[in-house]
Amino acid sequence: MAATSDYYDILGISKSASVDEIKKAYRKQALEWHPDRHKDDKEAAEKRFKEINEAYQVLSDSQKRSQYDQFGTAGPSFAQGFGGQTGPFTYTWSTSGRGNPFANSDFGDPFDIFESFFGGGNPFGRQARQVPRYSMTIDFMEAARGVSKEVSIEGKKRKIKIPAGIYEGATIDFGDFRLSVNIKPDKVFERQDDDIYVNVGIPFSLAALGGEIKVPAIDEEVKIRVRVGTQSGMMLRLREQGVPHLHGRGRGDVYIRLNILVPEKLSRDQKNLVEEMKEEGL
Repeated sequence: MAATSDYYDILGISKSASVDEIKKAYRKQALEWHPDRHKDDKEAAEKRFKEINEAYQVLSDSQKRSQYDQFGTAGPSFAQGFGGQTGPFTYTWSTSGRGNPFANSDFGDPFDIFESFFGGGNPFGRQARQVPRYSMTIDFMEAARGVSKEVSIEGKKRKIKIPAGIYEGATIDFGDFRLSVNIKPDKVFERQDDDIYVNVGIPFSLAALGGEIKVPAIDEEVKIRVRVGTQSGMMLRLREQGVPHLHGRGRGDVYIRLNILVPEKLSRDQKNLVEEMKEEGL
């Protein structure tokens, strides 16, 4: 067990994290630490992978999480063990009818996940499911909002729907073919998971005196208030204005980074004002 480590630290989340935040953190950590991505130090990766699964197993279960928050790993369930259960991303796989470790999870087809590790190959030999694979590149906003596309598959036109919140490299199974999605970078927005980051430049006068400005978001511009004395680099958070969660309800957040713009040229009067401010230590 990962008794020497805090489960929240293992997943990189706070103790107040929601169920969606736990799932998101688990998915990110499991993909990052899958042993087949660390062939140079597989033993350490396997150990870390097991810790991640154990942390998710406990924190995703409300009863186990409550007990862990009260007693840590000294509670009775931890002393007895959890019967070797793991989270939905397991490193081993059995085809002998012992159950699917991805059952009842929100992460889709487990083979999509493993194919991302094995470079598109199928390590489990499912010969019965040999379907054509295609790739498509879509715009940033199309990925965030969702989009319908008309494609030609084996000479036949098909209208397909790509869900809002799709992420880079995701694979969608349409039954008779599978589609890998690539996303073009955006000039304004940067995406991290379902959160959006935007840099917004504001004049010195607005930063000093305060006021209102409109900033870009996923759906439409949003009006925000700039506080008096705003410093360059200050971050503002717009809740539920980011990318819709692909699995489950809700959306990510938008983080606005305010940067104070310094004019390249000043008029004589402007220079005099700046000189006066300089003399006063401003």
